[in-house]
Amino acid sequence: MFVVIVGGGKIGSHLASLLLSEGNKVRVIDSRPDVLERLRLEIPDEYIVPGDGTDPNVLEGAGIREAQVLAAVTGEDEANLVITTLARFEFNVPRVIARVNNPKNSWVFTPEMGVDVAVNQADILVKLILEEMSLGDMMTLLKLKKGEYSLVEEKVHPNAPACGKAVRDLDLPPDCNLMALIRHGELIVPKGDTILEEADEVLAVVHQSQIPQLAYQLGHGGRY
Repeated sequence: MFVVIVGGGKIGSHLASLLLSEGNKVRVIDSRPDVLERLRLEIPDEYIVPGDGTDPNVLEGAGIREAQVLAAVTGEDEANLVITTLARFEFNVPRVIARVNNPKNSWVFTPEMGVDVAVNQADILVKLILEEMSLGDMMTLLKLKKGEYSLVEEKVHPNAPACGKAVRDLDLPPDCNLMALIRHGELIVPKGDTILEEADEVLAVVHQSQIPQLAYQLGHGGRY
C-alpha cells in the first residue's frame, strides 16, 4: 500500500514508521526545517518530501496520483481540509483520512469535503471512556466494518445469566456470534450443546449497538 502523509509531527512520523515497518510505501510531506531535521533521524531520507502539502505541485511530486491513501495530519484544521479536498477531487485518491485538531471543526470534515475518515482525538477519548464505563470487564479486541461490528472478549461471571447454560439457550442479541471459548488454556469452538462455565473466556463478534446486551448476558446480571 502506498500512503502519502502530510504533516511530519509526532503523529505523522509515528504513522510513517509503523507503515514502513509493515512493508508499505510511504511519503511524508512537511515544510518546517526543524521537523524535517528530526524526521531524517527517524525515517530514511528517501521517504521525506520537503514542501507545503497544500501545494498541488508538492503533492504530485510526492506521487499522490499513485497513492491508495492520503493522511492529512498537520496541526492546522484549515490546512488539513485543503489537503483532503485536493487529494479527493484533484487527484482522486481512493481513501482520504484527516486529523481534526479542534473538536468544534468536526462538522466540516465530511465526504463532501473529501474526507472519508475524520480522526477526532477528543471524541475517541470520550468514546473509550464511555465504553469502559458501560461494558465492565468486556474488552474490545478489534473493530470491524468501520466500527460497525466488534470482536470482543469477556470472562463468564459466576452470576451471569449465561453461566451454566447451553449456547443454544442463551438470550444473545440477534447480530452476535460466539466464535470461541478459552477454558483452562484450551480453545473450544462453541456448538449448540456447549455449556458456558464460570471464568470461560468468550470471544464473540457483535454489532456495536448490541454490545451492552452481550455484556449483560456474560457479566454480572443487572450490573448495567
